[in-house]
Amino acid sequence: MATSATFVPAQPPRVPDWLPGWRAMTGERLRSVVHGIAEPAFDVWHQPRQFLNMDLHIVNAPDMIGHVLLDNHSNYVRPRQSRQILKPLIGNGLLSAVGEDWRKQRKIVAPTFAPGAVAGMAALMADATRDAMRALPAESARVDMAELATDTTMAIIAKTLFSGDPRLMSHEASAHIGRLIASAAQPRLMRILGLQDFDPSPSMIRARRSRRWLRRTLADLVRERGPSGGADDFFGGFMRALYADLPPSEAEELAVDNAITFYVAGHETTATALSWACYVLAGQPELQEEARAEAVAALGGDIATLADRLPLLRQILDETMRLYPSALQLIREAVADDDMLGVPVRKGELVFVYPWVVHRHRKLWDDPDRFDHNRFAPEKKAALHRFQYIPFGVGPRICVGARFAITEALIVLANWLSARRLALPHGFQPIPYGNITLRPKHGMPLVVSPL
Repeated sequence: MATSATFVPAQPPRVPDWLPGWRAMTGERLRSVVHGIAEPAFDVWHQPRQFLNMDLHIVNAPDMIGHVLLDNHSNYVRPRQSRQILKPLIGNGLLSAVGEDWRKQRKIVAPTFAPGAVAGMAALMADATRDAMRALPAESARVDMAELATDTTMAIIAKTLFSGDPRLMSHEASAHIGRLIASAAQPRLMRILGLQDFDPSPSMIRARRSRRWLRRTLADLVRERGPSGGADDFFGGFMRALYADLPPSEAEELAVDNAITFYVAGHETTATALSWACYVLAGQPELQEEARAEAVAALGGDIATLADRLPLLRQILDETMRLYPSALQLIREAVADDDMLGVPVRKGELVFVYPWVVHRHRKLWDDPDRFDHNRFAPEKKAALHRFQYIPFGVGPRICVGARFAITEALIVLANWLSARRLALPHGFQPIPYGNITLRPKHGMPLVVSPL
């Protein structure tokens, strides 16, 4: 097993001390959650803050995270402001639903992402990966691996969940999703006041156009399929379950909401993880060669169990998601007073968990900004606190598609590594840019060469 050399991947600048909350509404901090984080955040377990007269708790202690997101999760719900931001795009889909609505949808969806079901999709994932690779140049050239990752994961979602509907694999669709994600998490004042539809800024005007396109396109898909689901795929089964349980108009609306949820969230988070994995592999040529040898050997076996035969690549992916978690903030609102392991939390106060900070916390990780895949060797991974590594969230609302995403990412990376070598262009440093997901700000242009 290779040991990691000293490779410290790129990260955005930090500031020496806590800034006033209003600074989150200005400059680069407005556009990127990970820009300008205070250095003390990486040392404290808990920090009370205020923002627009709201009392907040920034929580990094794993035991506190477990208390809020698992042990006493019924007292901590998605805040009204978060649901208000998400609702125009995804309505009452699984990502934004609460209470009984969420439980019903989760129950319908869960079997699709069970281990056997995901293994059954592996061949489609591999086919979509190879199809997307045809766009790679035959000679050594710079390639935006973030764009390739997006195209690949979009095709995988379309083929595995939506029977390959061509509307969901177009460059137009990709551009609309990019605009929506870029605007969705900005803490703009008009959004906080519930007036986002009247925000006159160019970025929000573009985002509203993209939102209309996405809802219209997926509404057309739902209506064309009708109550029968129209196909024997994930979405067909989901639609049949909805129409069997709900009035037609309500079932149709909820089908559209979830089509958007799974289409957008289902490919975007994995695409970002793939982009950063390519970067850390390009920056460590010896580790890349070892991962390539593992991938070539594993691809000779049954595709359904490929992900299980890639232990080194899985460690690399885990460490990549530690340093570059796709989901950047978990926010909950207390519905009643609580004792958060010695910290009083009042009804209506907000609790913020930032995986970016938890995953780089100096009391949880040795030399936390350095890449070291050996942190996730089996014996070391088993020794981690249950809530110090949370790339897919924690508790009942942990990402239902986590297994799908890991399997997908490993299949894509194995195919890429078996055919191409990745290298960093001279002087290149990507810029982590985080709103809803953690994208590289200007893409991931790497030197890609055939073997």
